[in-house]
Amino acid sequence: MNYGTLRNVMMGCLRDDKGTGKLTPMTVVIGKNGSGKSTLLDAFGFLSDCFKYGVEEACNRRNGFERIISQGVQETIGFEIFYKEEPDAQPITYFLKIALDEQSRPYIKNEWLQQFEEGQDKNGEFFFLNLSNGQGIAWIGERFKSKNILDLEGNLVNIDLADNRRLGVATLGALKQYPRISAFRQFIEGWYLSYFTPDAARNLPLAGPQKHLSIHGDNLGNFVQFMEREHPDRFKQILDDIASKIPGVDKISTESMPDNRLLLKFNDKNFKDPFFAQQMSDGTLKVFAYLLMLSDPEPPPFICIEEPENGLYHQLLETLAGQFRAHVADERNGSQIFITTHQPYFVNALEPNEVWILEKGITGFSTIRRASENHIVQGLVSEGLPLGGLWYSDYLEGD
Repeated sequence: MNYGTLRNVMMGCLRDDKGTGKLTPMTVVIGKNGSGKSTLLDAFGFLSDCFKYGVEEACNRRNGFERIISQGVQETIGFEIFYKEEPDAQPITYFLKIALDEQSRPYIKNEWLQQFEEGQDKNGEFFFLNLSNGQGIAWIGERFKSKNILDLEGNLVNIDLADNRRLGVATLGALKQYPRISAFRQFIEGWYLSYFTPDAARNLPLAGPQKHLSIHGDNLGNFVQFMEREHPDRFKQILDDIASKIPGVDKISTESMPDNRLLLKFNDKNFKDPFFAQQMSDGTLKVFAYLLMLSDPEPPPFICIEEPENGLYHQLLETLAGQFRAHVADERNGSQIFITTHQPYFVNALEPNEVWILEKGITGFSTIRRASENHIVQGLVSEGLPLGGLWYSDYLEGD
């Protein structure tokens, strides 16, 4: 990987290495300050920015390639994603390497998107995209006619991109003749990397419904307005559910002000007059936003949240963890949630196979392991001891 302190970090399994098993639908990373949790989440953000803006701007947003790449490393920054479009589909691998050119500008050295038939070795793989310095081949065609990837409909074409700082998947994925590449682009563009801040959510946006909650939460009222207008029955159920988890809130509505800004109103059953988002505590507003985001009729395929516990009363944490788990357990959502946390109360609601421990090694680079690899921890949890309590007591720390 070579991304900051993440010199060589793998979670789950890749094509050539079974690793420690598949990632769970909800994956939580814990660790001490400085262990690399924020860097790990930023790696997802960096990859997302590469799709949106190209690798050079994605680097510049982080003060340049030299500040991103692992210290003392004279190699490339690399990512490998192993995923399935559908539960019964064959896995797909996306591989990306970013290097510096002669003018010390970041460019895409290698990029490929491939799939291989189950039980086959590398000779059984098939490339939908295979580029080196912007040149190579891509597959034009429809989806597989059957589960056998050799049963294809389409053909390979030569590719020579004019800009080797733009991802081939982002460029070709915008064209309908590359449906296989387009499907992966849509997957990445659908990621929800939460940068929610209560102050942003307290803004008064211009009125107008919006289909999804923004990553900062600054369109909270617009999303409420959309749900209220387009999904009134579902929205009422959502509010009932939220009211059961946030004491005192039993009605939420929107009101357009004379200057066309949108006001989000909350009613407490004990009071006649409503109160507003600007008067809500940070923690209450955050829980409301998270629960509302999970209720999106078109949920994101991948949700990434850093330290959701900030500002929350500890007894709400296990409830919030339960809501996250219920969301990913519903196959209709097709979502995966990735979280970092410092809070043992949140970890108490988790199973050892859902938790990964990130640690700074003696080399200065981070290492990661699954809590379930520790058989003592597995045994203690099976006896009824909470995982967060074991973490607090240093049972999850390395030797």
